[in-house]
Amino acid sequence: MFKHLKENIDCILERDPAARSRFEILTCYPGLHAVTMHRLANFFWRKKWSWIARFISHVSRFLTGIEIHPGATLGRRVFIDHGFGVVIGETAVIGDDCTIYQGVTLGGTSLYKGEKRHPTLKEGVVVGAGAQILGGFEVGSYARIGSNAVVVKPVPDHATAVGNPARIIVKDKTGTKPQQTESANDIEATVPASNLDSGTSFNDAPCQERYNDGALQQIIKSRTRSENTDSSADDGFTPYAVESSSDDPVAQAIQELANHAA
Repeated sequence: MFKHLKENIDCILERDPAARSRFEILTCYPGLHAVTMHRLANFFWRKKWSWIARFISHVSRFLTGIEIHPGATLGRRVFIDHGFGVVIGETAVIGDDCTIYQGVTLGGTSLYKGEKRHPTLKEGVVVGAGAQILGGFEVGSYARIGSNAVVVKPVPDHATAVGNPARIIVKDKTGTKPQQTESANDIEATVPASNLDSGTSFNDAPCQERYNDGALQQIIKSRTRSENTDSSADDGFTPYAVESSSDDPVAQAIQELANHAA
């Protein structure tokens, strides 16, 4: 247990720039306390002492705000950052070097006992704040789950899942996201209808002339730039499971609204 504790402290020092000393981490990080108490609860759970295991888990939730079922399996160097509101179900499996932020749920969609109801996170997965991963499937190695994403299907290795319901972004063999281009016709729906003359289609010359140098070009450029952005996140740890602001659907929506206003 002390070996795991030392590893967890070291990984927090590595991943959290707010951490200043091992003593601070040991005394002030609820995620560390929750993981440590879970290992004790899991020990009694595997010994079939279910009541004492559940009681330790209950005390841990009261002290830390993090609920981990004693039957869940946690790997080494699991870091629960901030942690308040995290819920991890009974059959969940979390691999080595995973990072989980506040408000995350690893839940199930089945009520049948004895089934694999909760997700498996393979090594190096990062789960952003507020994300919900629901079901007994796998999230691949070094995948990223964006903040507030709702994931109900498997995620491949090194992929990113964002949105509700989550859409999967898979990188190609070169490590860059597949390039996607949008024509003017594809962008038509994003141009406010009030800005178009009645009876004038988007493909009419006056309409095209009006928007070619204005908000439409800004939208096309911003979307193309966000799709073609090459991330170096695979080379190291990225917080909150986003490669850049362009991968956050909320940030994308705000950017497009700003472009429309301009």
